[in-house]
Formats: sequence, structure tokens, C-alpha cells
Amino acid sequence: MSGLWADGSRRELQLEKHWFHKRGVVLKFAGVDSISDAEQLARLELQVPREERTELEEGAAYVSEIVGCEVWVGEADDRHLLGSVREVQFGTGEAPLLVVRTYAEPGENGEREFLIPYAEEFVKAADFASRRIEMQLPEGLLELQAPLSGEEKQRQKSEADEARSAGVQGKRRK
Repeated sequence: MSGLWADGSRRELQLEKHWFHKRGVVLKFAGVDSISDAEQLARLELQVPREERTELEEGAAYVSEIVGCEVWVGEADDRHLLGSVREVQFGTGEAPLLVVRTYAEPGENGEREFLIPYAEEFVKAADFASRRIEMQLPEGLLELQAPLSGEEKQRQKSEADEARSAGVQGKRRK
């Protein structure tokens, strides 16, 4: 097993033992014999070679299998490509979030990102060998994350200016 640092450098690690503690797993590596030694490994991404990975139960996947997959959304007979999975975020709720980067449409300014729950009820098919995930999302989920139009931005700016102005006037009265 190896560890990957944010700068791209690696460190080889030999797992001696592990045990479960509270809601996690404690890993004991060879040569890491104190808490201060272990703290130096914080933020290290552990990487297990594919051939050494445990086989997962039906419907489960490793993050490395998900990242890079294309995400297709819509009804079974009318799916369209939304984009590709850039990252998987954990700790935000029951289901991990897929960070899906869209492809820029002709005439659009750049790419966009959507946060989509990787929940069993939304995933209709996943073929990691083909790098494809098909999802049926709740109506309106993508629209909630849509960028504001120029008109909406102007309205929000006007409302914020009015609120600031009212707040300043209120303070002067006191």
C-alpha cells in the first residue's frame, strides 16, 4: 500500500494491524510507533493496488471507479449527458455527493459543477468498466444549483443594497 501526499509525492506503507474504534478504523503501520509519528500521516491519501482490494458487495464501488465516469440523467428513454464525476465528497449526509463537472455547451461560458447525491434511489445503472452512471434525479434538483441570470443577480444586488441602507438608517436613529 502507498500513501499519496497533496504535492504528488508518495510514501510506501506496510500495514501491521488494524482495529475498529468508535465509528472508524485505526491503522497501525510498520515504523509508525507514536502518536506524533501518526500525526505526520494526516491528510495522506491511502492507495491500495487494485489486485489487493477487497471485493465489494453488490451496488458498492470504490471512489476510484466512480471518479471519471460520465453521468447520464433523465428518464430511461430520454437520458442526456450531464458531465463527468470530478470528485466524491463524504460526510455531507447519508449519501456521498458526486461533484459532476458539466461540459460547456456551444455558446455557454465554461463548465459548471453540480453536487449530486450518490443515493441508491437516484442511481438506475452503473457500469464502471464503461465509465458510465445513469441517474434519475428528483425534478428541480439541477435547477436549484443553476447560476443566476443577469436579471436575478441585479434583483439580489438591489435587495441587498436596500437592506444595507435600511440597516444604516436604523442605526442612525438610535
